[in-house]
Amino acid sequence: MRNVYVLSADTTKYGKSPLSARELALQASKKAILDAEISPADIQASFIANAFSLAEKQGHLGPIIMSGLGIPDVPASTIESACASGASAIREAWINIGAGIYDCMLVVGVEKVSQLDTITATTYFSFGSDFVFEGACGASFPGLYGAIARSHITKYGTTEEQLASVAVKNHANAMSNPNAHFHKRISIEDVMKSPVIASPLKLYDACPFSDGAAAAILCSEDFLKKTGRKSSEKVLIRGSGRAGGTGALFQREDLTTLNAAVMAGREAFKMAGLSQKDIDFAEVHDCFTVAELVAEEDLGFARRGQAAKLTQEGYTKIGGELPVNPSGGLKAKGHPVGATGVGQVVEVFEQLHGKAGERQVEDARIALTHNVGATGGSCGVHIFELT
Repeated sequence: MRNVYVLSADTTKYGKSPLSARELALQASKKAILDAEISPADIQASFIANAFSLAEKQGHLGPIIMSGLGIPDVPASTIESACASGASAIREAWINIGAGIYDCMLVVGVEKVSQLDTITATTYFSFGSDFVFEGACGASFPGLYGAIARSHITKYGTTEEQLASVAVKNHANAMSNPNAHFHKRISIEDVMKSPVIASPLKLYDACPFSDGAAAAILCSEDFLKKTGRKSSEKVLIRGSGRAGGTGALFQREDLTTLNAAVMAGREAFKMAGLSQKDIDFAEVHDCFTVAELVAEEDLGFARRGQAAKLTQEGYTKIGGELPVNPSGGLKAKGHPVGATGVGQVVEVFEQLHGKAGERQVEDARIALTHNVGATGGSCGVHIFELT
């Protein structure tokens, strides 16, 4: 495998947008292309991360986006892996460039769901579960993650206030992210008083449905050299891990861990030749507050049952030992499903180049992203280093 680099990465604002999915994708793609100081003609292929394009009655997004960029002959394929679509698309581009098939690829993730009513949107999301045994039986994603949260509470003594501390931290981080869906500080009391949506989870334990797009230009070292970028500007994808997991919760022995995340994390760390202590910050998949805690434990950043205490003590805040979700995470930055995994790469790119403003992690050089599909049916973990 050849080395693969992130040449640029950019995003739209997350939230409720009047733009269509194609318009959002083109906006993010054009920003990434301009940031990379390349021409659309330099792009040899593309992967589009998207889960719910049919919400706009428009499948086959690739040719539409490529045509909008003025490169209709460039091959583009849509990657669907529920909420892990973004990381899956990054992984596929990494493989293609690393194998020498292409030298420059565009990865763009996009989602547009705000035009849907809540029941329809929730139903669409449930299609990412084992629908026959879960969604069709009334198990929504809040309900499924509620079961995970209840299991964590029962097994490890995690408290609802500790879950709330994740939301408080991530909302505070999002305050300095101009592209975040939410710019609202909240307190533990606010979370605890918010309506229960799936006990023990409350409204402020959950991420929002978001519109948005994020794009990244991945390239080989040969292509990067042609751009004239300085060596200090190289963001290397040092490790890539991808794994699957049991689709339905009822088939799992332990609801407090996602095996796909455990395996993907091990693969990424092994490939990178690094340990958890080498990571300066992490962007993890916190679709619900409990998901951030499970991610930290699955990835080896905390012992089983200890992530909640570490969060409550400030270990994962900006300025702590391991900042987690300095962007605000899915919880506050937002969750435009197909864009989420690519958006994590945008945060990594900005942080490693010292362009994250007030949420900047000091001296950040190595970062990890963790992107989960549904309740852990798939997961992608990537490790990046500024070289």
